Amino acid sequence: MFKIFPGFQLVEAYHQVSHAKKYHPGRVIKKSAQALFVLIVTLILWNMPSSFFGMDGLTVVQQRIIAIFAFATMMWLLEVVSSWATSVAIIGLLLLFTSDSGIIFMCDETKVGTLLSYKAIMATFADPVIMLFIGGFVLAIAATKTGLDGQLAKVLLKPFGSKSENVLLGFIFITGLFSMFVSNTATAAMMLTFLTPVFKQLPPEGKGRIAMTLSIPVAANLGGIGTPIGTPPNTIALKYLNDPEGLNMNIGFGEWMLYMVPLVIVLLVISWFLLKKIFPFTQKTVKLEIESNMKRDKKTYIVIVTFFVTVALWLLDSVTGINSYTVALIPFVVFALTGVITKYDLEEINWSVIWMVAGGFALGYSLNASGLAEKMVESIPFGNFSPILILILSGIICYALSNFISNSATAALLMPILAVVCTAMGDKLEAIGGTSTILIGIAIAASSAMVLPISTPPNALAYSTNLVNQKDMARIGLIMGVISIVIGYLLMYFIGTAHLI
Repeated sequence: MFKIFPGFQLVEAYHQVSHAKKYHPGRVIKKSAQALFVLIVTLILWNMPSSFFGMDGLTVVQQRIIAIFAFATMMWLLEVVSSWATSVAIIGLLLLFTSDSGIIFMCDETKVGTLLSYKAIMATFADPVIMLFIGGFVLAIAATKTGLDGQLAKVLLKPFGSKSENVLLGFIFITGLFSMFVSNTATAAMMLTFLTPVFKQLPPEGKGRIAMTLSIPVAANLGGIGTPIGTPPNTIALKYLNDPEGLNMNIGFGEWMLYMVPLVIVLLVISWFLLKKIFPFTQKTVKLEIESNMKRDKKTYIVIVTFFVTVALWLLDSVTGINSYTVALIPFVVFALTGVITKYDLEEINWSVIWMVAGGFALGYSLNASGLAEKMVESIPFGNFSPILILILSGIICYALSNFISNSATAALLMPILAVVCTAMGDKLEAIGGTSTILIGIAIAASSAMVLPISTPPNALAYSTNLVNQKDMARIGLIMGVISIVIGYLLMYFIGTAHLI
């Protein structure tokens, strides 16, 4: 993935370092011990007497799902293997041991309880939300392949002039804008490459280089909040909010952007103010020199027209009646038929993210379809919990976890549980703005986690330039993270209590 994006060498170097660390002899021993621990705990939960769980009438299938959920939690938290690999394992375990196409002597419905539909489990990989991801990836690939992204960056940065602080603001806004529609990893790699000629003009002893470098991951992380395709936690939140058999809130692409884009703009302006104050420029002006290799041919114009038509249809989904998931396939169809993308370009789609999300969806499906979610509601008095407590705890847990593991894994882990909790609490959530405050709040908290180099790929890429140290990254990451969560949750509270969603 990302081979065609400007700055790919940064991504490649980052992955090489990560690979070397992962397979260091000492680390292999540690991971093996962790894998053994996960296996033992999973087997204990799998074979433990059902009475231990304190849920009346717990079936064997439901107990297996509890064990698989625990397996997923530990594997994601400990990062024994890649997040996507854990998700694939989740789907495999559910199919083999809990479905109507499972191992015959372990899936006798008369003995283990109602089985899950194997078709429904497999269908999680073709969920409408997955189509939204694929549409976003295809748009990004086409824009990069034709050089449109570089040309857009060049044109959009030009109005910011040559004053150092204004150039910083330009990079923040353009990075934030790109990350709404393009993977934040690809955006960060591309924008860090565009910074190279700027660095040559800034004195090494000044702090301006630090401000410029940190602006890219901060803006890439925050920018993703702006659209449903900006980052996986957003689409995962929409999955549960819009589920016809669940909350069925019918939140559209345009409706999401209507409230989230202003939030992103406010956060980006605050980040600009903080960066220029904490890391002031000693040189007051810089000359921007960004080279663009945009192709002036028919395919480029097809991409430009398709891009703007797609975004317009996303924004006008309530007017046209075409939902965002269907719209996401339009660029795929156009680019495939016109030859803008080829079968080789499909290799650039980030399939690992898609598998990661699909595994989380399979987990959520199993909790609901098996009746386990209903049993959890009956056995745990969620309705008696304080809405404020749920709000604060969910936000803190999500933020803390997302600083150490994939924000996609964190969202996939928390969303199914919180969807159950929100359902159980009913009208009590109106005091804090409703279910949307909780679930969209989780998406915001996940994107706000950017304290460490390992917190997000953009952080890791910026750190790999050796222009910033961990202390500086943690400083701006913590401040912006807290500000983002506070303002984001206040916005969701206002939207919910005003019944705007």
